[in-house]
Amino acid sequence: MKKTILALGAAVAVFAAGTASAQTLKTVKDRGVLNCGVGTGLAGFAIADSQGNWDGLDADVCRAIAAAIFDDPKKVKFVSLSAKDRFTALQAGEVDLLSRNTTWTLSRDTSLGLNFGPINYYDGQGFMVRKKLNVKSAKELAGATVCTQQGTTTELNLADYFRANNIKYEPVVFATNDETVKAYETGRCDAFTTDASGLYSERLRLANPDDHMVLPDIISKEPLGPGVRHGDDQWFDIVKWTHYVMITAEELGVTKANLGEMMKSTNPEIKRLLGTEGKYGEAMGLTNDWGARMIKHVGNYGESFERNVGMGSRLKIARGVNALWSKGGLQYAPPIR
Repeated sequence: MKKTILALGAAVAVFAAGTASAQTLKTVKDRGVLNCGVGTGLAGFAIADSQGNWDGLDADVCRAIAAAIFDDPKKVKFVSLSAKDRFTALQAGEVDLLSRNTTWTLSRDTSLGLNFGPINYYDGQGFMVRKKLNVKSAKELAGATVCTQQGTTTELNLADYFRANNIKYEPVVFATNDETVKAYETGRCDAFTTDASGLYSERLRLANPDDHMVLPDIISKEPLGPGVRHGDDQWFDIVKWTHYVMITAEELGVTKANLGEMMKSTNPEIKRLLGTEGKYGEAMGLTNDWGARMIKHVGNYGESFERNVGMGSRLKIARGVNALWSKGGLQYAPPIR
């Protein structure tokens, strides 16, 4: 009996500790706005216009969460963070989550005290060069100078790739992405390396985009997704299921345009998605129609992808591995039930 009481006490203590740490949602609700860490400006992912309005695939993650909590996608304060400052800002509580082209790695998942949500963009590191260099592969860059950003997985992958292929090169490292791109454009280096998605985005910012090309080589895996602090499972669940709801909506054909009609659906999967059946939102401290709120304001994952980085955008990136699992891609959501 004594052992049973002790075990029960330990279980209660663990539950209490977990409950005490689940404060992020309450903090956001009390504040009335979501503080979301984004990049310093990457077209298609997170970039502000002249009025300070942010757009992009990563910005849509922030807006979807705000829509789920407040039924208002505008209740987001976008905090622009450099690669150097992004993790410190999240750890210090300056932002509630990081939605900023950040690669999920083991060390970041453990020693930095972070949890990464689902991968909302499967990426890989590539290279951009001037067409006049007449280079068709990264393996032809022997002796080249390569611009890269300091304190990123990009810098580490670059060193690994050239060492593994026994190719000599000269890294030219800068503190910020803007400095790196500017150095490449002004001719301080022969090539510029970052995630392939970033290369397509930054190419559009160059004075003469058609003078540059992205090489076909992909030298790394760069799983990109939102990150949160350790210790708040409720908040982690909300961030995870925001992406999964958007994926599920695309799978089931639920869009911004047909949401009103879909709210009347008798399909049990759609009913659970939109909250007309079950109490899945309440389980996370949200309203049961939280999925419907996200789709109403932001759309499903396919809509967000197409609008921001897909063929309907300036970047014109094919879905590729970011297509749904049912269409040969890697995007896959656990069931809502």
